[in-house]
Amino acid sequence: MGYKYAVLGAGRQGTACAYDMIKLGEAESVLLADQSLAAAEASAGRVNGLLGTDRARPCQLDVTDHAALVATLKGMDAFLSAVPYFYNLAITRAAVEAGASMCDLGGNTDVVRQQLELDEAARAAGISVVPDCGQVPGMGTSLMVYAMSLLDETDEVFMWDGGLPQNPRPPFNYMATFHMAGLTNEFAEPGLYLREGKPVLVPPLEELEMVDFPPPIGRVEAFTSSGGVSTMPWTFAGKLRTLQNKTIRYPGHLAQLRAFYHLGMWDTEPVRVGEQEVVPREVFHALFAPRVTFPGDRDVCAILIHALGRKDGQPARAVVEVMDFYDEETGFTAMERSTGWDAAIVAAMMARGQVPRGAVPLELAVPPDLFVTELARRGIEARARVEAPPSE
Repeated sequence: MGYKYAVLGAGRQGTACAYDMIKLGEAESVLLADQSLAAAEASAGRVNGLLGTDRARPCQLDVTDHAALVATLKGMDAFLSAVPYFYNLAITRAAVEAGASMCDLGGNTDVVRQQLELDEAARAAGISVVPDCGQVPGMGTSLMVYAMSLLDETDEVFMWDGGLPQNPRPPFNYMATFHMAGLTNEFAEPGLYLREGKPVLVPPLEELEMVDFPPPIGRVEAFTSSGGVSTMPWTFAGKLRTLQNKTIRYPGHLAQLRAFYHLGMWDTEPVRVGEQEVVPREVFHALFAPRVTFPGDRDVCAILIHALGRKDGQPARAVVEVMDFYDEETGFTAMERSTGWDAAIVAAMMARGQVPRGAVPLELAVPPDLFVTELARRGIEARARVEAPPSE
């Protein structure tokens, strides 16, 4: 007998997660729940078709209906919330009531910290709750911990990451690969980093630097954004001097983002336009999404991590690199693979009892060596090396 899983939200990342749960997560069944029955049916049909199985099952569910949500989750060994982040606190409460272990794609650190406050309730229910298990935060979080594990002592950890089109189209040279609300949340809010051992807020879209990645990416811009290290600044406060991540984009994109930001296009308070009141961020989503959505275009996800410290008594730098591409065999984008499959790895670990009970930050929940092994099973290689740090 295998495990019973559920996925809330039958979109792109949820579908990729369900696929992986069946292929490598020893799933007896995966319930794909969405407010749109048609979306759930299409997702389950795609998964079953790719794997030649009938273990993916669709159902219609409104996650704001607490009683229906609890009833759906009862009996599940583990589930993924792949709906927008602002539903996740209520879903966590439902998970506790249903006795079902939960991970999610996160997206907002304030919500994650509220979820972690349910640690005692989750332990009493005998379940694991691990938020922020997407690409970054998520895969990036576990890989930062892995980079630290390669050293005897670590002082500083830096990450650069992003999802990009393999063949960028002007004028934005970007393609949408996940929910637009998550994208603007990253760029509208300050980032929380460790600086001099203390958590500090850093404004978004600042501290520009140029970073070189292997082809097909090449030279990119890197700049501050929110949420990428999630709860790590609190976990490692006083233990690391520096911890941060920067988002990467093709050159010129940052200037465009700054224009939207300073114009107020990501504000959430309504403004009056003629006789109507509109929310600027919702207007931006409606205008921007069609201009960066290119079905069939190929993408690439890249993560670069530098951990600085000591190895065998000598100064050392651990470097971890991941580059993943659109999957021609399954049609999953790199972002779907690196987000949905990361969540599936955590869900399977919870089902197998490899994750502590309670509401636990990802950086403390997932064994880094095991995580890298699971990535390799999926054809995603975390290339790692330890070297002498560059001279000043």
